[in-house]
Amino acid sequence: MNHTEKFSEENPSEFFFVVAPKGGHVRNNDMPKIEKPPAIDYEKLRELCRIEGLKDLQNGVHQTTEEAHQMFMENYTSMFVQKPKKLGFPIHSEQREQNKASLLSVTQNATGKTMETEKKKPKKEWPVDKITHDIRDYMPLLHKQRKIEDPQLIRQENLKTLRRISKKLPFQRTPADNDKLFNILRTFPFFKENIPDPILKELCVVCLHETWRDPEFTIFGNTGLHMVLHGKVAPMTHPYLNTDDGASLRSPTPLLVNEPEEFLTAGQCFGTLRKIEGREPSSKVYSVITQDNHCEFLKIPVADYARVIEQIKQREHTEKVNLLLSCGQYKLWPRQPLLQVAELIEWITYPPNTVIVSEGYMAPFIGFIKEGECHILRQVEVMHTLPNGKKEKRTKQVVMGRLGSSESFAELSVLLNEQITCSVITATEMTLGIIKPEKIKNLDEVTIQLFKQSNNRTFGDLTMDDIQEEYMQQELKREWNEFKHGVLLDVINSRGIRPGYGKWSK
Repeated sequence: MNHTEKFSEENPSEFFFVVAPKGGHVRNNDMPKIEKPPAIDYEKLRELCRIEGLKDLQNGVHQTTEEAHQMFMENYTSMFVQKPKKLGFPIHSEQREQNKASLLSVTQNATGKTMETEKKKPKKEWPVDKITHDIRDYMPLLHKQRKIEDPQLIRQENLKTLRRISKKLPFQRTPADNDKLFNILRTFPFFKENIPDPILKELCVVCLHETWRDPEFTIFGNTGLHMVLHGKVAPMTHPYLNTDDGASLRSPTPLLVNEPEEFLTAGQCFGTLRKIEGREPSSKVYSVITQDNHCEFLKIPVADYARVIEQIKQREHTEKVNLLLSCGQYKLWPRQPLLQVAELIEWITYPPNTVIVSEGYMAPFIGFIKEGECHILRQVEVMHTLPNGKKEKRTKQVVMGRLGSSESFAELSVLLNEQITCSVITATEMTLGIIKPEKIKNLDEVTIQLFKQSNNRTFGDLTMDDIQEEYMQQELKREWNEFKHGVLLDVINSRGIRPGYGKWSK
């Protein structure tokens, strides 16, 4: 009789003998075979191993206590990854169950193992740098290059992408989808020439997809801008696309085209973005007739366009009001004058080292600094010594201060039609809100008086003594820096040290 030790399921701490017939062997299938081994959560396993009383030779515990063993056996199932709860509708077939993620996915990612279904085929690297004599190594590169450079193929791929993304409802599209729509629509002439980029970005969020499956159907172009994605249509009127707010339309109705001479195909547009006053949405203005069995369009409704434009205007107006309120002299203004002034503000951007206005000249506008920084310069006459020893008077500019965000300049110069008392030069890239002198006439007398009472001349309180004193301080500082630099060069050269040469080049 042969025997072997076997683990007791009733009492895990005890072993018992299994007796086999003489000359026989214990079969391997006495215990059930585990086809799908459970995945182990190693964080839970570490927590179980930290139970006080378990055998731990490293820490001097040579035997497991009964209490620790009992606690381990009661909680050992927690170290296996639990089956995720099913959400939504129940799965009624085994086939759909197999398509779901495996129960091992959580732990497989943690342990570094990868399931066969998740393995990705390695991307083949074509031997670009390594010279080979097999033409098959170069044909894929040639085909890819032709596909990228061919405008017709790029256009076709863009139209396919537009069809795929636009079929999603607006609330289903992700920001990446909207960015893709924007980048593709910019490549078509109508959107690039007639719609600014900030507005086009907003319109990509509200655009819709329409499908007309039968020919000889009329599509009313007065309801919005349509772009043909698939199929062919025939215009009923001329013009069929609004590019000048309907100014060229004949009244009461445009002439119909009995036999259309041209057709609109994929990539071309018809319709209007702005509502045509005096024309019904179902009128034949900008309308077309489908010519194919399956026509698809990208549509921007007139109502959505008007709503987007209104939102952009409200956003810009709020931004202008906040810019005024950030300037200290306008915080106590009444609400109504602030709104009037905000209506006149325009945005403009200047690069660094740009002279906005020069001292002694008329200011071109009132400036409110949103972002960036500028230097304020004043002129001063000083004595300059020539190389021959003679002295002469010269006019130089001195930096008297700086203006940053939430500050303004040139209010009184524009309101009183006076020459500005300083020069303004940008130190960094600047974004300004400006009010031009001709727009000041649109303000009422009360608002103009508020302007005059709330502002002072920009650095206009400086005396000539203050300017000369500042000039002397800057000149002394410059001369001291030059002296220190000269002494440093003399010390280095006296030891034969030449920076950038020989061993000093490192």
